[in-house]
Amino acid sequence: MRLSELKKGEKGIILRVHGHSLLRKRLSELGFVSGKTIETIRFAPLGDPVVYKILDSEISIRLATASLIEITLPK
Repeated sequence: MRLSELKKGEKGIILRVHGHSLLRKRLSELGFVSGKTIETIRFAPLGDPVVYKILDSEISIRLATASLIEITLPK
């Protein structure tokens, strides 16, 4: 499943970040690393970008970037 598929209020656990090395590095600096729990907080009025909560921070990223992040749902 991809991060971009989460609905508002749903949580997921990051499995892997795809994309080129600079993007992966920047996302890891923001806390998007394997094993971390992430929650969808809100969508912009037109649906893009989306605000996610990770490591007690709220970070806004575009859906195109969120589609590069592979997640699983918590059990």
